[in-house]
Amino acid sequence: MGVQTWTFIIVGFTFLLYIGVAIWARAGSTKEFYVAGGGVSPLANGMATAADWMSAASYLSMAGLISFMGYGGSQYLMGWTGGYVLLALLLAPYLRKFGKFTVPDFIGERYYSNQARIVALICAIFVSFTYVVGQMKGVGVAFARFLEVPFSTGILIGIGIVFFYAVLGGMKGITYTQVAQYCVLIFAFTVPAVFISLQMVGNPIPQLGMGGTLSDGTYLLDKLNMLSTDLGFAAYTESGMDNRVNIFFITAALMMGTAGLPHVIVRFFTVPKVKDARISAGYALLFIALLYTTAPAVAAFARTNLIQTVSEQPYEAMPPWFTKWEGAELLTFDDKNNDGIIQYVANPVVNELTIDNDIMVLANPEIANLPAWVIALVVAGGLAAALSTAAGLLLVIATSISHDLLKNYLRPNISEKGELMAARIAIAVAVVAAGLAGMNPPGFVAQVVALAFGLAASSFFPAIVLGIFDKRMNKEGAISGMIVGIVFTSIYIWYFKPQLGGPGTVEGHWFGISPEGIGTLGMMINLVVALVVSRMTPAPPQSVQAIVEDIRIPRGAGGATH
Repeated sequence: MGVQTWTFIIVGFTFLLYIGVAIWARAGSTKEFYVAGGGVSPLANGMATAADWMSAASYLSMAGLISFMGYGGSQYLMGWTGGYVLLALLLAPYLRKFGKFTVPDFIGERYYSNQARIVALICAIFVSFTYVVGQMKGVGVAFARFLEVPFSTGILIGIGIVFFYAVLGGMKGITYTQVAQYCVLIFAFTVPAVFISLQMVGNPIPQLGMGGTLSDGTYLLDKLNMLSTDLGFAAYTESGMDNRVNIFFITAALMMGTAGLPHVIVRFFTVPKVKDARISAGYALLFIALLYTTAPAVAAFARTNLIQTVSEQPYEAMPPWFTKWEGAELLTFDDKNNDGIIQYVANPVVNELTIDNDIMVLANPEIANLPAWVIALVVAGGLAAALSTAAGLLLVIATSISHDLLKNYLRPNISEKGELMAARIAIAVAVVAAGLAGMNPPGFVAQVVALAFGLAASSFFPAIVLGIFDKRMNKEGAISGMIVGIVFTSIYIWYFKPQLGGPGTVEGHWFGISPEGIGTLGMMINLVVALVVSRMTPAPPQSVQAIVEDIRIPRGAGGATH
């Protein structure tokens, strides 16, 4: 059977699995819709958290970026991995003990203010929507190539799938669907990596294979360095960090943005106790590490095979995968000198090949001539990664509107049935809007996600950290900091992102800080403003200060409330 047939079989099976799980675990109450009833086991929650965490950016785009950036791409590995550790150790247990299962709810209660709740709600929707746009782009990339449909059609298919199981199941359905999605995505990511590692260096462990030797006796990375420099690119293992300030700011934004991501934080309320939250955080870190330690090897394998396949080769001799990615408009060949030979070089004047970074993981098994079922498996994994995170983000948007806005602000007396209906309507509207925005995203998947992390860092991170560890932090300080932080970061991103209509250029970046890293500066501004304003205004009530003291004492279950 061909790749497309296998794709229909494997992807179709996984979609039926997700839909079946969503029906089995559909939510019947608001508590099941928001926090899966609070009864998920630590192991299952660890898998669900890992799937929620490892989005299309982790599965599709991170290895793709590393393929082209080489060692410089480590900023994404360091930022996202370090950020999860920061979240798991510094914030999650305390937020779990506080007992509020959404970030706006925590901020509204901690800062004794509906105004603070509304500001946090707007930030949560803004961050989550930006993030989910990246996931929809990943869905479109996968469907466009392997179902051989236009990119926009691929996104529309993804909208339909997410719409069904997120609207029906809520957090309960999403949690158990994400357990299935984690199993699919980790199997799909590691199997082709093992195949290619064996094929290239004879070692079945990709992490070790990246440092192995090829059949001619040269080290894989030495070979890749030579291939890269021959084409005018920097050596693959060189840092390429001309601007270390920007690298630091991007890494820090990814870390602190992680700790402020509302869709990950809410996962720690789906387990019965604080102890279970800590255990599930450990499981999730283990499950995440399986993919994150494999990604650099996948990147090196893909880059080596790509260069050897296309560089200085006749266009007519290209294998079928090349022309099919061309058909998806994610790879283009412009024969500038009309000689029919592909010139793939660093010099943009001479270069004739343009490759979307996000196709590298999906194209990797095809370039390596792996069996058709392995290629189809990778597609299923990419879709699992994108859809699992998209569902979690959409739930954040829904809960922010139905619970934080309607229940806690506009209509306190709304019935549970009415609140549940409002949440489902909010998800339905959000998934359609995100899909439409994903048709023209402001960058590669990982870059779009990096923007979302920067927005989270500049808005939520200081408010959450100071809310836990600073008794003197009051509502005036938190509100001022969040507003200043996210407004500054949003304007900077808009100004320097032509895709968003901004007029700026790379040369105009402040201190060389790119839009992907500006969230760190926004966070610093937020922190300073919050501390200064809080010290110039009245201290919080004693009851609030007592709560801050209490949540740092490791006792009690801290059951989620609403």
